Amino acid sequence: VQLQASGGGLVQPGGSLRLSCAASGNIFTINRMGWYRQAPGKQRELVAAITSGGSTNYADSVKGRFTISRDNAKNRVYLQMNSLKPGDTAVYYCNAEGFDGLGFALVGWGQGTQVTVSS
Repeated sequence: VQLQASGGGLVQPGGSLRLSCAASGNIFTINRMGWYRQAPGKQRELVAAITSGGSTNYADSVKGRFTISRDNAKNRVYLQMNSLKPGDTAVYYCNAEGFDGLGFALVGWGQGTQVTVSS
């Protein structure tokens, strides 16, 4: 599965950004899609994830500020980020897990998109 992410950029503290990610390839179903981030010198961490049924989970640090959503028909996932803080600065990666048309498990990562929160 190939994932293409977009929507990163430079924003001032308190601002908003919306990330998008599209999955393509021999996909039968995508069970889970998510966003991870990695700041310089830190490990990659889960930001938010959503199942095909719409169940979501968020990192404590982003609860109430970020919203994940998906379009199952288009194999797309979105991350609406509001009230951004300098601590949100990182490279954001989208992730997808599911199965292809032959029943084999799929795991894919996007190329990463930079989010910088700075005045």
